[in-house]
Amino acid sequence: MTRFRKAPRMMLGFLFLFVSSGGFSLAQAKGSKLSRDNSATGRSTYNTSCAGCHGLDGHGSDKAVNIASGSEVRHLSETQLSNIIANGIPGTGMPAFRTLPPKQIGEVARYLRSLQGKGQVQTVSGDAQRGKEIFFGKGECSSCHTISGQGGFLAPDLSTYASSSSAQAIHDEIVLVQRNPAPGYRAGVLTTNDGEQFEGLIRNEDNFSVQLQTKDGSFHFFQRSALRKFERLETSLMPTNYGERLTPQEIDALVSFVINACPDAIKSRPSHRKEYEDE
Repeated sequence: MTRFRKAPRMMLGFLFLFVSSGGFSLAQAKGSKLSRDNSATGRSTYNTSCAGCHGLDGHGSDKAVNIASGSEVRHLSETQLSNIIANGIPGTGMPAFRTLPPKQIGEVARYLRSLQGKGQVQTVSGDAQRGKEIFFGKGECSSCHTISGQGGFLAPDLSTYASSSSAQAIHDEIVLVQRNPAPGYRAGVLTTNDGEQFEGLIRNEDNFSVQLQTKDGSFHFFQRSALRKFERLETSLMPTNYGERLTPQEIDALVSFVINACPDAIKSRPSHRKEYEDE
């Protein structure tokens, strides 16, 4: 994949590269079932197409710029965002996606608005202290994720996750049953010619070498010629059975902990789950 530079110009600030990824979900605090379905479509397209370069929270990476809080993008209208997605930016790494239906492009643009924190109100009903216990205990979230400086190294830092994701979006991401690992988050098991085995995330690779990060945060560099076996794991390291492992109350508590850990999150007390049940 070509490595794209972060460009200072307004239009280059929106390098909306469509690559495979796992990512975040969107749900509005209130709305019809149809609007929630549309939101899910925008979320799904972003998850599978954009987050690999722009990050799970839209805050960018070494491949593309910040589209969540970057001022050059936040002031653009949904129409302008949709036009960029559909037509690309000539002379840059932003391609045109004219094959996407206009409705789907609009849903992606609206999902981007949610990542920017516009039109959302965070809702919290769970016990944040209980959620912290689950994060570092039963849920085993901290084995991969860091929050407020504590936790693992393999998965994204969740300290500011709630600044761009609603309570319902966080809930939906926890209970997601199908995940597509983003580039840089694909797991693998390497066995050296000496029989030593390493399991972790394949951070970088080329025709001659592989860089693996293990759960303790260590990076290991291998020449392919020194490997007896290189097995790629198609499944995500993020569990897909939290809906079974955790009770609804425990999931709500975990959501509350993630939101309360973020100083920029907008919080209110009504239950996000009840608002859906009342519709």
